[in-house]
Amino acid sequence: MTFTPSTASIVSFAVISAGLFTQSDAHQSRSAWPYPPWCCNGQDFGGDCEAIPKSQVRKGAGGFSVILHPGDHHLVTRNQLFLIPYGDEKPSGDGDFHICLQPTDDPNEADGIGRGGRYHMNCFFAPPDGV
Repeated sequence: MTFTPSTASIVSFAVISAGLFTQSDAHQSRSAWPYPPWCCNGQDFGGDCEAIPKSQVRKGAGGFSVILHPGDHHLVTRNQLFLIPYGDEKPSGDGDFHICLQPTDDPNEADGIGRGGRYHMNCFFAPPDGV
């Protein structure tokens, strides 16, 4: 197989583009483990993931309850309650709890009330031992 200058240009462009898209979609926690891109649902659209205090997470009969107050997650500006059924949580990469929130105006998709509207919880990460 012979590479021509145009073939090399196409391959180079594809490799560089893949790297750019991977970097732009990647989002890391403060401890540097990567959140899956679909959890942030595009930081450019107002969604974001962040560690939350362990004290705000409780285990119940059917799953986790998370009560977030302003300051617990930078998107939260008033108290919010999220209910996460067991099995919907994802393993945490650093032993802390994390939640990924996405603004929505659709009350049918909302899990909690957020700044000027509602938030949908995209992902919830729990350490292996839970609480």
